[in-house]
Amino acid sequence: MSGGVGAVPGRELSSGVVLLAQVTAVVSLTVGALLAVASAAGYAAGAWTSPEAVSPGLVGAAMAGVAPALFTVGRARVWEEARTLVWPLVIVLVGLFAVSLVNGDALWVARGGSLFLVLFSLGWVVTLGALAAAAVLCLVLQYRRPSVRPPERVAPERLAALPGWSKPALAVLGSGWAGIGAGLLAVPGFWSGFVPWQVNRADAQGLGVWALALGVGVLGALAEDDLARLRPALLAVPSVALAAGAVLAVHAPDVRWASGPGLSLAALLLGLLVTGVTGRWLWARAVRAAGSAREG
Repeated sequence: MSGGVGAVPGRELSSGVVLLAQVTAVVSLTVGALLAVASAAGYAAGAWTSPEAVSPGLVGAAMAGVAPALFTVGRARVWEEARTLVWPLVIVLVGLFAVSLVNGDALWVARGGSLFLVLFSLGWVVTLGALAAAAVLCLVLQYRRPSVRPPERVAPERLAALPGWSKPALAVLGSGWAGIGAGLLAVPGFWSGFVPWQVNRADAQGLGVWALALGVGVLGALAEDDLARLRPALLAVPSVALAAGAVLAVHAPDVRWASGPGLSLAALLLGLLVTGVTGRWLWARAVRAAGSAREG
């Protein structure tokens, strides 16, 4: 199930998208690891002020968790094999930049503080702005790339469809993440009360961006209905779940696990982990079956 771009129906993947993914991966891994380690040490070292270290730690965990998958975008043969990861990436970059601007008064560079936090906050806004602008430009140029599928096809050929039993669970999981993210972004004053630890407006909206991106990614996988197209995303979701779980485990005493939101968060993270592991297992099985069929 490998081959050149010309052998795979779909839209040609642009080099700009690949470069964007590589650069973002390096930045995400570095900054995300810094935020997660600082959070584990008890410091809320984010770009804006936070009442607790949990929220910046989770943002950092998500950034570090998605980085390995971003490094694999260059292996995609066509756009259809990368878009379930690239679209959520664009949501995160544009969304976090917008959240930073809307909550500009909460940024360390505006409030003042230690030199490290002020410089980190300034670098966060500048870097996010550049990456967000590049992401939008790359997305526009990507859809100007030619399609290599035969003109009579309305959609590229699917190699390994999702099993029917997985689709209801994916719909629930994706809707859950997307709904929570939309609520935290649109009405942070109300929905922040459902976060099982203390957050401010900037925290709520920053977490909402990531939740929305995860939901869009899961629902996008459902729409793609092809394991071959989901390989980068199948690496991202379990990595994000494990990284976020590690941060939450460190801060377990600060999280209200017995509450409804606490139990829901645990279930949603477990859903991401199971989705990624199961998807990769199903894809490996499909590859083995295809190999056996060719040998036969």
